[in-house]
Amino acid sequence: MYRYDEFDQSFVLERVAEFRDQVARRLSGELTEDQFKPLRLMNGVYLQLHAYMLRIAIPYGVLSSRQMRKLAHIAREYDKGYGHFTTRQNLQFNWVELARIPDLLAELAEVEMHALQTSGNCIRNVTADHFAGAAADEIVDPRPYAEILRQWSAIHPEFTYLPRKFKIAVTGAPHDRAAVQVHDIGLHAVRGPGGKTGFAVYVGGGQGRTPLIAHKVRDYLPEEDLLAYCEAILRVYNLEGRRDNKYKARIKILVHEKGKAEIAAAIEAEFAQLKGKTLNLPEADVQAISAYFAPPSLEQLAATSAALETAKAANKALERFVRHNVTAHRNAGYGVVTVSLKPIGEPPGDATAAQMEVVADVAERFSHSEIRVSHEQNLVLPHVKLDEIPALFAELAKHNLATPNAGLVTDIIACPGLDYCALANARSIPVAQRLSERFADIARQEEIGDLKIKISGCINACGHHHVGHIGLLGVDQKGKELYQITLGGSADEHTSIGEIIGPGFPTDKVVDAVEAVIDVYLGLRKGPEENFLDAYRRVGAEPFKAALYADA
Repeated sequence: MYRYDEFDQSFVLERVAEFRDQVARRLSGELTEDQFKPLRLMNGVYLQLHAYMLRIAIPYGVLSSRQMRKLAHIAREYDKGYGHFTTRQNLQFNWVELARIPDLLAELAEVEMHALQTSGNCIRNVTADHFAGAAADEIVDPRPYAEILRQWSAIHPEFTYLPRKFKIAVTGAPHDRAAVQVHDIGLHAVRGPGGKTGFAVYVGGGQGRTPLIAHKVRDYLPEEDLLAYCEAILRVYNLEGRRDNKYKARIKILVHEKGKAEIAAAIEAEFAQLKGKTLNLPEADVQAISAYFAPPSLEQLAATSAALETAKAANKALERFVRHNVTAHRNAGYGVVTVSLKPIGEPPGDATAAQMEVVADVAERFSHSEIRVSHEQNLVLPHVKLDEIPALFAELAKHNLATPNAGLVTDIIACPGLDYCALANARSIPVAQRLSERFADIARQEEIGDLKIKISGCINACGHHHVGHIGLLGVDQKGKELYQITLGGSADEHTSIGEIIGPGFPTDKVVDAVEAVIDVYLGLRKGPEENFLDAYRRVGAEPFKAALYADA
């Protein structure tokens, strides 16, 4: 993983000292809350319903065991003993005391972490495929490019005050696990002439109040042009993006209003002024950054593990864990292990300090001290020997971290909702917990198969409900919480926005409504091999509407 140089470390420490002074002036009354707000947001500090919240950057979702132990310490020392992993591959602490945040940030700096650009109208945390550097289907590791983009965008003087926040995602495999088509800029690695690495470039995607799928503006962008082309996109947006209405300020609205052709032409014109100049990305620089992400030294092993197969035959729980939570690795004899943060009945994405320490320990023992945070609010151990999965599973099971539900109906994405967020209209967490309990039986989960439920507590869509196979949006109707259902969304290489199928359901009926949707699917699918999304795309919304609104 990337290691700070002297500039990185000194810069972060200077920012901590600067924010310490700003906090002191706020606490003394020298700064009002309105004056303090833009300063705290630049340091990832939000004021939520009950307390300040700190959002910590985890660039492209990569953590070391040392960093995870520090996060566990912070959860215990500065918060209420837990943290919340988000769909932006960040970590949020929801109960921090303002006076202590500078000390917290200083401790983060000790392990090369910070909270810069996790808020504000700037380029936010660059995200990537959580299986990067390990997945069997990977064309190229996207992490070096994400790091290059992070360095380029960090406190970029021209893009610190954009019309609105800006999000970039990079994926390096044919199967998109980074949701690049619902980002302001999405980069999907491809092979070009002579097998050279490049990117298909998508612009103008996003969720929120106006969900839109990004437009592909380049089928192939050579690697050396990555920064120049991204800068061209940002310049066009910074110049032409709306600043009179924050609801219409995202680049997706600019692309929608002007059209793909006009925006693409403007980007190409700007790019022509930049191409081959100071922003050119030499191959030597790519290799230098890539060296930080060199894979660990892995043994040459047999493709299958007799020890694992024997253990699976004797332990059904282990067999299920392997079937659902272990993904093929690019090296024979290894697996990529998803550590589910979705135990039945618990808030999705939450991890206690003790659980963080366990993950740090098992990563050190079984996965070369590497940990990933997924945008699906789970953790990943990328390099685990198949022989050692039984021992890993046993350790995870002791701490409620071995739920075998990755990709199943209880692997629910949910934002913090009205339990924490000042913007929310409805609660997300209790609905997710009740859905999880309703479908707790693992045999039933396996019968249902691949199904992604995503829940947002407001139109800002932090729970990615627009791209859930089943999405739930909490709305406020005359003081009552209702949940609008969308069907057919997806965030992979075949991205789609879910269709709103009718009026919302009150909190005491929404779980029944989701179950009704799933029952309809089970009744009409062609067989277990046809998953929910495929079935929905085949038959459309009408059978589901008929079941949900029969009385109407």
